[in-house]
Amino acid sequence: MAQAQRIVIVGGGTVGMNTALRLQKKLRRGRADITVIDPQSHMTYQPFLPEASAGSIEPRHVVVPLHKVLRGCTVLTGRVTSISDAQKVVSVETAAGESVSVPYDVLVVSPGSVARTLPVPGLPEQGIAFKTVGEAIYLRNHVLSRLDAASTTTDEDERRRLLTFVVVGGGYAGVEALAELADMARYATRYHQRIEAEDLRWVLVEAMDRIMPEVGPKMGVYTVGRLLDAGIEVLLETRVESMVGGHVVLSDGQEFDADTIVWTAGVKPNPMLNATDLPLGPRGHVECEATLAVEGLTGVFAAGDCASIPDLSKEDANARTSPSAQHAVRQAKVLADNVIAHLNGTAFKQYKHSYAGSVASLGLYKGVAQVYGIKLKGFPAWFMHRTYHVSRMPTWNRRVRILMDWTTAFLMGREVVALGEIHEPKAEFARISGGTVTPLPQKTAS
Repeated sequence: MAQAQRIVIVGGGTVGMNTALRLQKKLRRGRADITVIDPQSHMTYQPFLPEASAGSIEPRHVVVPLHKVLRGCTVLTGRVTSISDAQKVVSVETAAGESVSVPYDVLVVSPGSVARTLPVPGLPEQGIAFKTVGEAIYLRNHVLSRLDAASTTTDEDERRRLLTFVVVGGGYAGVEALAELADMARYATRYHQRIEAEDLRWVLVEAMDRIMPEVGPKMGVYTVGRLLDAGIEVLLETRVESMVGGHVVLSDGQEFDADTIVWTAGVKPNPMLNATDLPLGPRGHVECEATLAVEGLTGVFAAGDCASIPDLSKEDANARTSPSAQHAVRQAKVLADNVIAHLNGTAFKQYKHSYAGSVASLGLYKGVAQVYGIKLKGFPAWFMHRTYHVSRMPTWNRRVRILMDWTTAFLMGREVVALGEIHEPKAEFARISGGTVTPLPQKTAS
């Protein structure tokens, strides 16, 4: 019997998990030993993070436990520190703090992306990123706790600072997070006697001359209009020059204080790739062929946000696929099939998918969509957004739970409770016992 091939998948996100699922389904027992490595023991479906942060979906339901769904694989919880294809080994720092080396015959590189930061003074201390479910939970509790604090202070300047919320970045993540959180905060004000919805100040800052370029110029203008109707300030062609101590300084001359600054100004490939001998492009992406094989290497594949992949659906030879969940899910299928083809010595398939379009939520019952050239606004677009993404959510278990969350929220309203104890769970016990508290590290954009 031939020795089982060692397949190592770096990253348990959309690409990594879906690739592993397909491989464990299609490969016969004993054909391969599959190991999935990720710092988290779950996959996060990021398009649902805005709704999770706003309380429409239980945060646990937007993540898929890798150990549960990948029963035919070995799931190693740890952070990849380096990759040497010359030696065919992946170096990992496990969750227990140990360093281990994982050898491979076939490698799949899909560590995803991280928040793209800029040298803005105060960003590491004040910025809140929006890439993980932990950040979504933190942001939800943070926003609601600002309302609690503002309702108890008699200092008008402090009250204004607490009720000022800034989102930097007008892409999908920024606009959807802003719209959902603003809806939630407005809903929560009905339960605060000293706060009105008009007291909240929400500001969107975007360096480009439009927001959400994926939906086209006209739909972008429509989106700005809906945000303005909701009382949200939209500042285009504007940059944040400083946010030291929460004092926001903008390139248009405005200055104000804010206690909540959400940073969603783009993404970049996982910097772990710099500790590899894989071919990287000028922006840090792994250079791939249309088959998702890494250029110049045998038995190494990559896909998702970390990879530069030719877009065969366009005439431009330099075009590359965009970093989206739509591409990631489809790339994982082709990638898994090509890994099997590599094991069998057969021909690879090329990845070719015409971008179907974009859907985005602008808060409860509001949305914008452009699908196959058809433009939708308002409730139809919002409904399409929910329908599409719940259909893409891995496993029926999570789809059913999300549908139940939506139904409960529709019938009984949002939950607007700030659980600040999550971030300092030992604070009260330390106070009564005379001990000291070491604050838990806050997730920042750096």
